[in-house]
Amino acid sequence: GGAGPVQTRVRLTALDAWRGLTVLLMLLVNNVALGDLTPPQLQHAPFGGLTLTDLVFPWFLFCAGAALPFSQAAMRRAGVTGWARVRRLVTRAALLYLVGAFLTSVTEHRFTLGLGVLQLIALATLCAALLGGLRGHWQALVAVVLLAAFGTFLASAHHPAGVGVVSETANPVQAVNDALLTPWGLRGLVSVVPTTALVLLGSLAARPLEQRSPRAPWRLLVLGTALAAAGYGWAASGQLPFAKALWTPPYVLYSAGLGTLGILAMWLIADAGRVPFGAKLLAPLTIPGRNALAAYVLPILVKVWVLLDWRVGWAGKLQPMRDALLTLARTHLGLWWGGWAYTLGYVLAAWLLLAWMARRGLIWKL
Repeated sequence: GGAGPVQTRVRLTALDAWRGLTVLLMLLVNNVALGDLTPPQLQHAPFGGLTLTDLVFPWFLFCAGAALPFSQAAMRRAGVTGWARVRRLVTRAALLYLVGAFLTSVTEHRFTLGLGVLQLIALATLCAALLGGLRGHWQALVAVVLLAAFGTFLASAHHPAGVGVVSETANPVQAVNDALLTPWGLRGLVSVVPTTALVLLGSLAARPLEQRSPRAPWRLLVLGTALAAAGYGWAASGQLPFAKALWTPPYVLYSAGLGTLGILAMWLIADAGRVPFGAKLLAPLTIPGRNALAAYVLPILVKVWVLLDWRVGWAGKLQPMRDALLTLARTHLGLWWGGWAYTLGYVLAAWLLLAWMARRGLIWKL
């Protein structure tokens, strides 16, 4: 008899859509051109507060974690186990770190191997992926231990401002950075601890979806609600604040909870089979979601190398292309609508580039 049919795995639209929404939010908040008219939700909150802008980076990490069960299952099906699996994980992390270092160097106009967005994602995802073979309850336990240990460090470590002082300018993380890590260009390395916990929580949330569990929606609803409630309650207790710069445990838990509920919402629309044409409704989000690395790197390179470096005289004087475009938009549409025209035009241009790449199968993967 002949060989049986090859089993294929259907790609989960929910993860691509949620990651795509995160990418578009990143493009929006990083390039908003409204000046003093910028809505509060499109600005970083003061220390102790939280806005939509503050949730973008943790959702990137959450999505990186949510992809782990699927990539790990693919490696198992391909027979990549043991040290071969470890080598692949380390190689991917190293490449992503180097891409991040290149992007940071381009942005700062100097060579640096220090930590940036992609570098932190690379390190945290590597640490979480190495624990990918653990059962779900053990992954949850590791995440809890990491957050509890980091919370204890923030609340009880000695530093120049005293014990238990956690403010924007005086905290244990700042002290460690100033004393040990800044001279080595590794400022922020302490953040690998809580961000690894965040990636693990993302992996934990996606496991029922990867396993096609019939109870997946209820598990995600319970997990997302519990994480968000725990994070909000911890911050409300006054013990530790929401703080993006420090990756405080309440901030990690709350963002992971909202990320879980976000993926659940996308799953109900696109993957549960209950919404007609649900996957097509989310297609505009899946385009950047399936090419997230390119969606992050290419717009930044265009911004630095073209919009900021090229000088044009369109607005009556020689100035960077970004300023000229913004001046033209504001001159014809006013500060508010002109700012929105430039901002949304930038996001649309990035989306069109990604859509063009998608039609030609140009997906950047490491």
